[in-house]
Formats: sequence, C-alpha cells, structure tokens
Amino acid sequence: MIFQTTRENALKQLNNFIEKDILNYNSKRNFDFGVKDRSNVSCLSPYLTHRIITEFETAKKVLTKHPFQKVDKFIQEIFWRIYWKGWLELRPKVWSDFVEDLKSIEDNEKYIKAINGQTEIECFNDWVKELKQFNYLHNHTRMLFASIWIFTLGLSWQKGAEFFLKHLFDGDPASNTLSWRWVAGIQTKGKNYLAHSWNINKFTNNRYKNVKVNENASPIVDKREYKILPLQKNENLNLNEQLIVFENEINLDFVELKKYKKIYYVLLSNKKRFIQLDQKVLEYKRKIIDKKLVNNQNGEQFLNEEILEDKFKENKNFDIIYPSIGENYSFLKRLIKKYDLKVNFIKRKEDEFCWNFSNKGYFNFKSNIPIILSNFKLN
Repeated sequence: MIFQTTRENALKQLNNFIEKDILNYNSKRNFDFGVKDRSNVSCLSPYLTHRIITEFETAKKVLTKHPFQKVDKFIQEIFWRIYWKGWLELRPKVWSDFVEDLKSIEDNEKYIKAINGQTEIECFNDWVKELKQFNYLHNHTRMLFASIWIFTLGLSWQKGAEFFLKHLFDGDPASNTLSWRWVAGIQTKGKNYLAHSWNINKFTNNRYKNVKVNENASPIVDKREYKILPLQKNENLNLNEQLIVFENEINLDFVELKKYKKIYYVLLSNKKRFIQLDQKVLEYKRKIIDKKLVNNQNGEQFLNEEILEDKFKENKNFDIIYPSIGENYSFLKRLIKKYDLKVNFIKRKEDEFCWNFSNKGYFNFKSNIPIILSNFKLN
C-alpha cells in the first residue's frame, strides 16, 4: 500500500475507484480485508487531508458517473470530513483543550506497551504494527482500535488521538480529534462506541476470533461545554503581494496566483508542533510540497518556520490560505500576536458555506447535503 504525492496520481486513483469499485462501497465499506486488499474503500484520505484533491471535486466526479442513490454512503463519508472541520471551527477551544490535556497525562507502562504493540490483544498489536508500517488504518478498524484503547486498556482518548496524529498520513486535527471524542462518548455525550468480539471477527473477515474486550464499559465523562463561536468572515480578496500556503491546503485552484509576486509553501518541523509527528509523516508532507514546486511558474518556494518568521519581521502584510483549526493555525496565531501581523485569510467558499451547517449534529448536516450539492453544481 503506497500513497502517492501528486495530484495526477491522486486523480488516477479516484477515477479507478469510481470506474471499478465504488458500487460495492455501500455494502462492503466496513470490512477490513487487510493491507493487500483495499478495493472496498477508496484510500483517498491522505490526498483529501492535504487537499491534493478536494472533497468537492471528488463528489462531483463521483456524481458525474453514478446517481446519488447508488453512492450515497460514499458521498456522506466524504462530507463527514467537511462536517468535522466545520464543527471544530465553531468550537476551537476543543482543540486547544485537547493539546493542553496532553501536557498533564503521563506515559505509563500500559501506554508504552500499547504503542509498541505489546498488549495481550492480538488484533490490537497487529494494528499498531500496521499503522507504523503503512501510516494508515481502515476507518472501521480505527473505531475498533480506539474503543479497545479507551475501554479495554484503560488509556486516555487524548493519548490515543495523539498516537494516530503522530503516525497517520491522513492525520487531520478535526476528523481525528473529534472521532476519538465520539468513541469515548464525549462528542455525543453519554453515547460511546464499544468494540465487541463478534464485530471484530465479522469485519476483519474472521481473522480474529474470541477477542477479549470490555463490551460493557460506560462512556467517559467530561463535563466541559463548548459554546459555538461565529465563523470569521473573509472577503477572500487578494490584498497582498505575498501568499503563504501550508501543506494541508496544497491545491490552489481557487486562487488567482498571478497576482502574487511570491508564494511560500510552509511545513512546520516538530520543533514548532505540539504533537511530534513520525519522521515518515513529515517526509510525506515534504514530498507533497516538493512535487508541487516541480513546475514552479509563480515565484513559489519552500520555507521552514524559521525563515518564515524572518519574513514576518520584514513585512506585516500577507495573504494566507486558511489552514483550519490545528497545528498550523495555532502556530500562526502565536506569530500574528508576536509580530502584530495584518493577515488576510483566504478560504474556499465551499468550506465556508458547509461549515454553517456544522452547528448541530451530523444528521442535520447530512440533511443539507442536497443543498450543498445543488448550490455548487456538484450533482
């Protein structure tokens, strides 16, 4: 299982999935057949996380070929990513609290055994090794993994979310953090997700039988409440001569690049991150930027955070592709305050439109998917 770093290859993989396998997605998506057979899922998540391709163009390509009724589950899964991101945009303190919580949680012996695949649970140990080797796990397996981590091994959901972010090529602050909260039972308060021996056996195609897990655990209790904050409004106009792009918003098809004298691509090192990424993940992200710079036509160049900070000392005014709540935005907030920067965030109009529906649960968001598809002519 190899993940590419170019838009051309991502589109090729998307088109192959649309042509060959997508009609089986509804019935087979929850099965993890192992690393040698991923034909029942798209494996597009690393490309979507970095916006090598976008959720919106993915939906449009799928619906150009197939009617919504036959691919509804896939379209809904694509929009879960948008929903999670919007949910976190409306409640940014969930991210900052998550990062702050990590500082007070110690790495005990149980945790060390878990992250090294040395527990008494065979499937869990195998998934740890798979995650570290391939930097990917099947989505349903991630839920089973998280449930075992929290309710059978008795480890904190925060350390689990950190472990995933550290190793996943598709690690996304919103989708990852909120999915772990959901399994724990604090995203939808009082409703946790429990792995059972029967569903581990069934959805791993009978590879793991009689797995001993805690099937009766109560949800985690977290009494913190988060108010919905208004989304930051942007005119999305090109106001400055220099543009900053982070690696998780790499596709600039919605920006007039010729207006800029300089375009800077930025990848934070672990020195500037709250959560230390595995070296393979950092290398994957760097390759995405390097591939983007091969056909340099608009004064594009790579900057590390130190050189970027030097730029901020020289100039206070920048356009920045909005990187969403997470490591990149937290880094920017610190520097905006430190250097009194006057930045203009540029967002996709599709994102802004969709995030307005993230104020409630996913059921409400899902009911608005037809409106989203129609508004942007994706269907």
